[in-house]
Amino acid sequence: MDHSTAPLVAAVADYRGSGRYGFTPPGHRQGRGVDGRVLAALGADAFAGDILAAPGLDDRLSRAGLLAEAEELMADAVGADSTFFSTCGSSLSVKAAMMAVAGGKDGGLLVARDSHKSIVAGLIFSGVQPHWITPRWDAERHFSHPPSPAQVEQAWRDHPDAAGALIVSPSPYGTCADLRGIAEVCHARGKPLIVDEAWGAHLPFHPDLPTWAMDVGADVCVVSVHKMGMGFEQGSVFHVQGDLVDSARLSRCADLLMTTSPNVLIYAALDGWRRQMVEFGNDLLGNALWLARRTRASLAEIAGFDVMHDELLGVEASHDLDLLQVLVDVSATGATGYAAADWLRAHRQIDLGLTDHRRVLATLSAADDTQSVDALVDGLALWRAGLGEPAPLEIALPTPQDLQLETVMLPRDAFFAPTELVPVHEAAGRIAAEQLTPYPPGIPAIVPGERIGAAVVDYLRTGVAAGMNVPDASDPRLHAIRVVAGS
Repeated sequence: MDHSTAPLVAAVADYRGSGRYGFTPPGHRQGRGVDGRVLAALGADAFAGDILAAPGLDDRLSRAGLLAEAEELMADAVGADSTFFSTCGSSLSVKAAMMAVAGGKDGGLLVARDSHKSIVAGLIFSGVQPHWITPRWDAERHFSHPPSPAQVEQAWRDHPDAAGALIVSPSPYGTCADLRGIAEVCHARGKPLIVDEAWGAHLPFHPDLPTWAMDVGADVCVVSVHKMGMGFEQGSVFHVQGDLVDSARLSRCADLLMTTSPNVLIYAALDGWRRQMVEFGNDLLGNALWLARRTRASLAEIAGFDVMHDELLGVEASHDLDLLQVLVDVSATGATGYAAADWLRAHRQIDLGLTDHRRVLATLSAADDTQSVDALVDGLALWRAGLGEPAPLEIALPTPQDLQLETVMLPRDAFFAPTELVPVHEAAGRIAAEQLTPYPPGIPAIVPGERIGAAVVDYLRTGVAAGMNVPDASDPRLHAIRVVAGS
């Protein structure tokens, strides 16, 4: 296929240059009706490219097939059989994959317990029974690693009627599962593997990056182009290969969840990014990897900083690591990752996407350069130099065993059951009716249907006091927790 073309990008340019006018949404008419103060803040081009998909970018019957052509080009670029674009993020894409594989089936779905909250939302929407696969834990560092092929094999022995398996890889920290081994385990039973590869859109385009899920046999792979690529927020793609997942059924499931007003800007950016990666991705990502190694070496020179690498890999840890995710343990300084991130934002105008009680994570991309990463290194060095004596850490950290809560109801049943808010000190032993998710990374500590443990409550309560963000709690201060009434 001709990857020098980008049909959606070209169509947007043609629309803007043709003088076409639509008596259709959007009502701002490519920006001409927008308040000048808004245009000054957002830019006129943001509105000029905001076009109705059909009739607008294409005609009312989509006769030009622009979206279909762009999706075929994306599939060809990454070696998938077929590809679907989503303007609602991978949160939608992974729900569609779960419904296509396990919806309406009694056997449930094998799900890694280190999954993102959007996967739990998919369980609630679909009513699918999760059979949790426990991640591997580094108790010393309070860190989880993706499950191993042996763990997935054991999960199949325990739940042979499950419809498929869902694994997250890479994790938000850049750690990766042995996807080849896991795919072999699933396929030996004739069952499909879904990979939530939201952090791995760039993986097919450079040989020094971790394994791309499609290359090792994943049946469905979900990626967020906005995370590691050059797409707009909410830009997601899901890829399909083989005959274990019905592509038509997957498309129908996506259609149930998809907006009927897709943002053409998001579609076009996905299309343009694919062309950029095919033509220049190897060089762009090669430079980004060089920059990541340079950044890691510079940060490692700061006293009290541990730039994590070797401890993330191994037989009892992760299979591979994306070096663009620069994870730094700052616990030896006596401070939390929350404190470092807050200082960088307040004093250096630098934001970090992921922090926890002892780490900060800088996600690099092909858009970074020496100037941007030097500002990061200099900012963290200044924070460290002025740190003084931080207050002692007061987060009640649970053991791995404490985090393994008992599932006693379907997530859907617990979420929609009659509920009540109870004081946090009365929540232990009750059945959760809401997700409680430290965010980022967005992995729920408590899932609806699980029996709440006292140690997890203490962890969340003290974590919030120390700066943890739990945005999905009914009570953001975590003075109360929503539980199933009478549980």
